[in-house]
Amino acid sequence: MSTRAWPGRRELLGFAVVGLLAYAADLALFTYLRGPAGLAPLSAKVLSFVAGCSVAYAGNALGTYRHLRSKGLRPYAVFFAVNAAGALVQLLCLTVSHYGLGYTSQRADTVSGAGIGMALATVLRFWGTRTWVFRHQGRVGSWTSEGRVGSWTG
Repeated sequence: MSTRAWPGRRELLGFAVVGLLAYAADLALFTYLRGPAGLAPLSAKVLSFVAGCSVAYAGNALGTYRHLRSKGLRPYAVFFAVNAAGALVQLLCLTVSHYGLGYTSQRADTVSGAGIGMALATVLRFWGTRTWVFRHQGRVGSWTSEGRVGSWTG
């Protein structure tokens, strides 16, 4: 399948690679903070989120969306707002599992917060990142026939 057959393929692959790197940073830090550091699950998740979010912004700004560089602090602030919404999804999954369902082991916390929560939040983050953070200048539309990628809002 060429990128011409599906113009968003390159963007999706770049976002996925950056996301995997950010996920690895988030998961590694969360596991360390929950285990050897002995932090509570929500505190550990908040700190690991900040680290993962920083990795994701840098990777997307310098890699996936490098051709759409925006100026100023706006894209950075909006990126963190979109990711904060994703983090709320993760925290909600962790809270329901740990406190609501009583699954309190480190493994259960990791599965709910860094597994299920991350998967659900990724959908929100992809849409928000491409719609509000790294959008084509002066054009908000759908996939174009020329193979360029625009925003999904229209």
